[in-house]
Amino acid sequence: MIKHVKNILTSLTILAGAFGICLLIQNVFQTEALIPAVFVLAIFLISFITEGYACGIISALASVLILNFAFTLPFFEFNFTMPENIISAVIMIIVTLITGTLTTQIKKQEAIKAESEKERMRANLLRAVSHDLRTPLTTIYGSSSVILENYELFSDEQKLSMLKGIREDSQWLTRMVENLLSVTRLDSGNVKILKTSVALEELIDSVLKKFRKRYPTQNVILDLPDKFISIPMDALLIEQVLVNLLDNAVEHAKGMTKLMLRVTSDDGKAVFEISDDGCGIESERLKTIFTGYGGDNSPTDTKINSGIGLSVCATIIKAHGGEISAENLKNGGALFRFTLDAEEEDDEQ
Repeated sequence: MIKHVKNILTSLTILAGAFGICLLIQNVFQTEALIPAVFVLAIFLISFITEGYACGIISALASVLILNFAFTLPFFEFNFTMPENIISAVIMIIVTLITGTLTTQIKKQEAIKAESEKERMRANLLRAVSHDLRTPLTTIYGSSSVILENYELFSDEQKLSMLKGIREDSQWLTRMVENLLSVTRLDSGNVKILKTSVALEELIDSVLKKFRKRYPTQNVILDLPDKFISIPMDALLIEQVLVNLLDNAVEHAKGMTKLMLRVTSDDGKAVFEISDDGCGIESERLKTIFTGYGGDNSPTDTKINSGIGLSVCATIIKAHGGEISAENLKNGGALFRFTLDAEEEDDEQ
């Protein structure tokens, strides 16, 4: 219903604009020669913008009546005996049919291309999951089997070390599942992001609490704006993005000595930046950093935070209407940046 109303309003707007242009041409340039061309252009635009053939054909017939009534002698009278009126009607209908057919084919090709891209991404995700699940599952199974079968042969310290390894891999698998569920839920297209206003300070505080549980010794340098910033978002999803990006730096920024989380406000947007002074990102990898695959379309050797984790980040930010990017810093290290619409208020408020 909404689609039909939109098509009708679009058609009426374009026809009204064409009518106004034709009146201007008639009164200013004192000629009617260009008027049929204006209506042909209007019919083309209507056929191209609206879906199906109905609006285009109806608009073509309406254009013929308008031309016959307002811009053809005798003015303000219908006269269908003149051959040019019939020819104009035929030409406009042909233009409508051709444009509608071409537009339909283009839309079908775009739909096929979009579906092919989705299938490719699903296949990439499946390969990444299969690749990334294998190592921790093997480790968990191997360590638990060794403990059970040779329990008395190991010292308490050795058993404790293996149990810690099992716990770490289990936590990593939990994050994998969380990320995978987020991608599946958002990529389905059936779920809309429910945004609520969240204070920036509350968001960062929650993110750091989660991050420090995983990396209690890793310091994060904060650079936050002094003024109060409220951001409409799904807080849990944006927390997941920030934690994934911080995790990614810890796990893969070799040689890192400084990890920074910076937030600025720019033209009604909150700009989040996570930077490090580590080894940076390979140029080929940088091109596909948010797909989970390297330049040769093979799974990377990294775990979730450089593969599926970054795919999750891109999916979540896109669902929020924001943008995300990655780049290497001139002095070394990498920078991840994403933006969200913000609601700014004065400190006094």
